[in-house]
Amino acid sequence: MNKFILIVAIALLGISSNAQQTGTLLYNWQDTTLMGSWAYNNTYNECWGLEVNGSEIAIIGSTDGTHFFDVTDPANATQVAYVAGAYQGGGVIHRDYHDFQGYLYVVCDEGSSSTLQIIDISTLPDSVTTVYDSNALFTKSHNIFIDTATAKLYACASNSAMDIYSLIDPKDPTLIYSYNAVGHVHDAYVRNDTAYLNCGNDGFRIIDFHYLDLLPGTAWVELASLTSYPDAGYNHSGWLNDDGTLYIMQDENHGYDVKILDVSDLSNISVLATFNSGVDSQSMAHNGIIKGDLVYIPYYHDGLRVFDISDPSNPVQTWEYDTYAPNSHASYKGAWGVYPYLSSGNIIVSDMQTGLYIIDLTSGTTHTIETNLKPSIYPVPATNQITITNNTANNFTLYNSLGAKLMDVAISKNQTTIKRGNLANGLYFYSLNIGGKQIESGKVLFE
Repeated sequence: MNKFILIVAIALLGISSNAQQTGTLLYNWQDTTLMGSWAYNNTYNECWGLEVNGSEIAIIGSTDGTHFFDVTDPANATQVAYVAGAYQGGGVIHRDYHDFQGYLYVVCDEGSSSTLQIIDISTLPDSVTTVYDSNALFTKSHNIFIDTATAKLYACASNSAMDIYSLIDPKDPTLIYSYNAVGHVHDAYVRNDTAYLNCGNDGFRIIDFHYLDLLPGTAWVELASLTSYPDAGYNHSGWLNDDGTLYIMQDENHGYDVKILDVSDLSNISVLATFNSGVDSQSMAHNGIIKGDLVYIPYYHDGLRVFDISDPSNPVQTWEYDTYAPNSHASYKGAWGVYPYLSSGNIIVSDMQTGLYIIDLTSGTTHTIETNLKPSIYPVPATNQITITNNTANNFTLYNSLGAKLMDVAISKNQTTIKRGNLANGLYFYSLNIGGKQIESGKVLFE
């Protein structure tokens, strides 16, 4: 069994100020004639980006279908193509996109008439051609991811928890394997047959699928799993950095923080930090993406938020652009997706109410925001003592697994060291308190 160590980084304690910039809007498109979803009155969903024949193309899904825009010159951007969804109307909430070898793959998670659509994008910005539109493989899928290195499409929450298809012929996917080791896979990030799976209420899994090429239909190995971590809820989505050492992870629950995982050693995964938009206690992160040292996260209600993770234990919010006028954070409205990979550096964002955005994050207005500065406990595992940094509590209490109180220590607001004393090796539980009121809790491992 793999051994997992949790570095506890707890939210909503200290408050500090930092300067960040608001991006510049270059283009916005929305069609007020399109129907909103019956569930949330959301008209738009995921976005994607392409570079074809020297043009930058932005894609956004709606309740109606898939819309293509030439955004090479954002001041003169225009819709250049459209593909109707096999299922349309108020029942649509989710569409998802990935491209591979000149084709765009499109899925929808609603409707008995939904299909997998494969669209030839090689003639953009002039036109597109649908070359496959069928439910022969599956009708609905919540999310897809394409491992371009191994030509495999991973369809989450389709016929199985996750189905894997070969794209050796990009226009004719063939089923390789159906993965059902967990009840549900909501989203996946896959690189060279290693799949980082966000499994909803089943937590986080890392699976090696390269055995499918050696013994088709028979073998895979679970490399790691993580079900206990700060703000563990509905494990929704994530993204791997370029060198494969860091993974960001969002739990789709109101008020839950984004987690940064150290995945450089899969036998020893740790949570390096947690962070949030700093806007509202009920804010919710959606589909985040890492590019270089930056994390781009669309937030329901809070718009695009960009964080510098060059020091992954101390993420700093650097840019923002709000796409939706805030109201109650309890609903599901606002920014859905982001695509930060255009060569121009322009950022594509989709908002469920207000449509497609092209945003410049190279110039903007600098302002000061209040962000949550999180305490952290280290080292983990601890040997003789632990240290709390970024602390605002005045009391530390430690309990064993039966709930018996073992320590009750007064602490300072800035930093404190707590001696282990005669505690045996094992897992303990602590709370941080102000004036006798618990403001956060977590775990400590002594070895």
